[in-house]
Amino acid sequence: MCGIAGLFDLAAERTPDAAWLQRMGDALRRRGPDGEGRFLAPGVGLIHRRLAVIDPANGAQPMGNEDGTVQVVFNGFIANHRYLAVQLEALGHVFRTRCDTEVLVHAWEEWGESCVERLRGMFAFVLWDEVRRMLFLARDRLGIKPLCYALLPGGWLAFASETSALTALPAFSRAFDPRAVECYLALGYVPDPLTIWRGASKLPPGYRLTVERGRGGVPQSYWDWRFAPQEPSASPTEVEAELDLRLRDAVAGLLESDVPLGAFLSGGVDSGAVTALMAAESEGPVTAFTMAFPGRPEDEAPAASAMASRFGARWLAEAADPLDPEAMQSFWTAYDEPFADSSAFPTWQLCRMARRHVTVALSGDGGDEVFAGYDRYGRFLQEERLRHHLPPQLLRGLGQLVAPLYRQAWEQLHWEAPGRRGLAGLALPSVAGYAHGVSMLGDAERQRLLAPEVVRELQGWRVSDLFLDVVKRSGSADPLSWMRYLDAKTFLAGRVLVKVDRASMAHGLEVRVPWLDHGLVEWAGRLPSHWHHRGGRGKHLFKRTLARYLPVSVLEGRKRGFVPPLGAWLRGGRRSEVERLARGGEGLLARAGWCDPAAAARLAGDCLAGKTEYDAAIWMLLMGEKFLGKVLD
Repeated sequence: MCGIAGLFDLAAERTPDAAWLQRMGDALRRRGPDGEGRFLAPGVGLIHRRLAVIDPANGAQPMGNEDGTVQVVFNGFIANHRYLAVQLEALGHVFRTRCDTEVLVHAWEEWGESCVERLRGMFAFVLWDEVRRMLFLARDRLGIKPLCYALLPGGWLAFASETSALTALPAFSRAFDPRAVECYLALGYVPDPLTIWRGASKLPPGYRLTVERGRGGVPQSYWDWRFAPQEPSASPTEVEAELDLRLRDAVAGLLESDVPLGAFLSGGVDSGAVTALMAAESEGPVTAFTMAFPGRPEDEAPAASAMASRFGARWLAEAADPLDPEAMQSFWTAYDEPFADSSAFPTWQLCRMARRHVTVALSGDGGDEVFAGYDRYGRFLQEERLRHHLPPQLLRGLGQLVAPLYRQAWEQLHWEAPGRRGLAGLALPSVAGYAHGVSMLGDAERQRLLAPEVVRELQGWRVSDLFLDVVKRSGSADPLSWMRYLDAKTFLAGRVLVKVDRASMAHGLEVRVPWLDHGLVEWAGRLPSHWHHRGGRGKHLFKRTLARYLPVSVLEGRKRGFVPPLGAWLRGGRRSEVERLARGGEGLLARAGWCDPAAAARLAGDCLAGKTEYDAAIWMLLMGEKFLGKVLD
């Protein structure tokens, strides 16, 4: 796990400025505390910050082939690198290390651009081929590892793991993208391929980009999640057995490490399954880490402790502390874009705790998208039935009539915050209704909050337009399928995985995600939806399969997610920040041209008055200010 960056001259063969390259490397220092390497040649420069996990003694990067004509910088873990190395050695390639990075060099020599189709695991890498005069960028299928790029004045292409390395360059324009601002105020993150910066883009998951001197390239998809549901000819018992085999294989494939390895363990199904299968595959006891919220209904530590005991794991827990000023300052600097997932700080603390004991940890992220686990899926499917049977006018009236009851249920049942507006989107088309349901603020609320100049630049564009484009690419008319596809491309890639990547890299920790093994994901997509969602509940097959590992209390328990006591934070330890926002004035959000300060003040006042429906939105505004304070100064 590392940080990568570099520059490529699209116009001529100028050697990049070494000082510029160093600026980029310094911006990524936290991603790779174990060393730095550089490659400079006419027309290209690469820099790498290393976290040593596989073959620590011999895996320095940039790494080249025998004659140095191919150079690569790589971030990630290739789970099948030993298998590929055997294939490549049989074809005559000579390996000097045991490092998975070297597989990329020889795979490129043998298979060219199609080499990415043979890789299993998580990766973002950039490769320079001097003979072909070609630069090649690639990102893994699900977007576990990040990669972004920007075209600079003068014909330079800059690329990096994070936008912080791009903004370190004097030539980079710091103009905000109004579409990204709209997305952030709706979702609390900036989805791919957008970045908060107008002149930079993320390489989408499952894409590659080939660039040659004299002409830029266009990102090309090499993989996508396809849904071609086929009813299995096997019995349910046989299907469960196949899933069990695939789950065990996905975990076993990620256990290779030359440094200590552990697991994240909440009280839920996904992380519990990871820990259970790690325990089954490991020779010694697994070390499991849990973040606790003592005295709060969100606290999953008791359930995690019970599961750790069941699996014979060494269990370590720590209480989340939102009032630690030193920790909060480090946390804010870890994210290179505005990011408002309220579980990000507990995740940052969890990674800090884990890094004291291990260098690699396995996580249960991705299970909800792959196996249809989110509560919102069931609610949306019910709304879809109403959309198909009732006219829009009646749906609009129904939404207005029952909205107060829906809000009350959300308060009592502790539903995820975006769920409170679900019925308000009944009169909208399906995808727009889904976008409305997952947004922190509805369209009308955002229109009031956005600065007038941003509204003018958007020209009516909304986050639902981005969602609609994504859903069209899914190729599926089945609501559960396109919702999972949409969440994989936006929520998972742009929020869940970003949260864990930045939090873990802040502490030099590598996190691996077995439920995002692309073979497992493809297999799940081939099953009809009723295998995943049945009787109003998700993860049907997944939970049946895990019944041999996990207790009934976990399998049948209410899904809580990794949710901190946000309301208690905002009206308690962080109240002064909300009060400052409520006083209005020309704060950073107004200075950056994002928000109308009066509208932000009204939301903050509602939060202080106890209207919990705006908690997530207020956290989003506060995190936006933290980001702006960093980049504007």
